[in-house]
Amino acid sequence: MGELYIGLMSGTSLDGVDGVLADFSGPTPVVLQHSHLPFTPTFSAELLALNSPSGNEFHRGSLAANTLANTYAQVVAALLSQAALAPSAVTAIGAHGQTVRHRPQEFDATGYTLQLNNPALLAELTGIDVVADFRSRDVAAGGQGAPLAPAFHLAFFFGQHAAPVSVLNIGGISNLSVLPDEASDDAHGILGFDCGPGNALLDHWCYSHTGQAFDRDGAWSAGGVVNQALLSQLLAEPYLAKTPPKSTGRDLFNPAWLAARLRAHEALLPGDVQATLCEFTARACSACMERYAPRSALLIVCGGGALNGDLMRRLQSLLPSVEVQESSAYGLPPLQVEAAAFAWLARKTMRRETGNLKSVTGAKGARILGAIYAR
Repeated sequence: MGELYIGLMSGTSLDGVDGVLADFSGPTPVVLQHSHLPFTPTFSAELLALNSPSGNEFHRGSLAANTLANTYAQVVAALLSQAALAPSAVTAIGAHGQTVRHRPQEFDATGYTLQLNNPALLAELTGIDVVADFRSRDVAAGGQGAPLAPAFHLAFFFGQHAAPVSVLNIGGISNLSVLPDEASDDAHGILGFDCGPGNALLDHWCYSHTGQAFDRDGAWSAGGVVNQALLSQLLAEPYLAKTPPKSTGRDLFNPAWLAARLRAHEALLPGDVQATLCEFTARACSACMERYAPRSALLIVCGGGALNGDLMRRLQSLLPSVEVQESSAYGLPPLQVEAAAFAWLARKTMRRETGNLKSVTGAKGARILGAIYAR
């Protein structure tokens, strides 16, 4: 079986697709190529709308899945072109899909997670086997279905530093992986969970008030003043106090959630709200580090939030005894980590190996994740 895989990720930031071509022939995965294709504003808006109940959802969701599959196919074509490879050189594509609902363990005790995707169309367009629907099996086994990246964080980052390490992914939602001590006898004693909001609220507020998709380098938030009353109200969200296993998404941290908390603060300047939201994300993440990773001396940050200089400075200030570094320093640029994780998970599926961690999701046990759509 070949060792080249493609991973595709479009996360809760709704900014576009990141794809990587990864080589798993050596002891550590190596990303050979990376490609990013942004979503159009119209498509991003439709995906955001589909996160909430609305009219004609089945029809609109199906068409959005087709659009996403076509976008994925364009990214795959770009990766193959960059590497001068034929589709036959790639064993499989790991395509996460676009999460529009995430309600594990709710309603009937099982709940559900829904990622828009059309993997059959993607296999048709690319001529490559596609692995998709990674989260549902974990949910069926009583788990949260998320986060799934901690297993990859363990495989890629464990042992790269002498001191205990944690990995923080800041996409639309932030999630933390607490890796075991290097000296531990149990390298699978990993903890991972969603901390709370990442860029989702920051990007929404920035776009609403500046027309820009995101606050580049956190320049706008850095110029604002944190409002302590609003910050306290945001930090009172019950989800933040829940114990893991736990996961969340735009079902909770969405524009309506923010609007409800801003009603008592209508006089605040938009820049001060942005600064407060940035501090909120930093506080939610740092509180998880202090509670669940007190021995970690290094925090490796990936995802779009790693490129927000103001957010990174706030994290470092809140964690003075921890070295806060973006993931490029440890072999994988921030925008490649999640896509590489789903290439890794696709390989696990194709090899009939389990891909979840019970200690992370709370599932009844290890399960083979995903469904295979043959080319």
